[in-house]
Amino acid sequence: MSEEIETLDLGEKIVNVIKTIYDPEIPVDIYELGLIYDVLVNEDNDVKILMTLTSPNCPVAESLPVEVEEKVKSLDEINDVEVEITFDPPWTQDLMSDEAKLEVGML
Repeated sequence: MSEEIETLDLGEKIVNVIKTIYDPEIPVDIYELGLIYDVLVNEDNDVKILMTLTSPNCPVAESLPVEVEEKVKSLDEINDVEVEITFDPPWTQDLMSDEAKLEVGML
């Protein structure tokens, strides 16, 4: 049971770190934008993050995944981080949280 709680705490820490990363064109963090599809943590505390970008031509296509990897890897509990970019399903504004939609004036 305690291992489950630790994994949950770690997942929360990872999400909190991801929420410090902002899309340069939209004043909303990438988690609330819906760019993070999945965060997986294994028993060795290796993390795999499946994410997308607002478009394949996104100006930060090179730097954003690296920033996610570096910031998550900076957590003491994390062993290794792999960030995978996917465009399936493609990102749409429907993936944004209500908070993000409110921030950009869509609500």
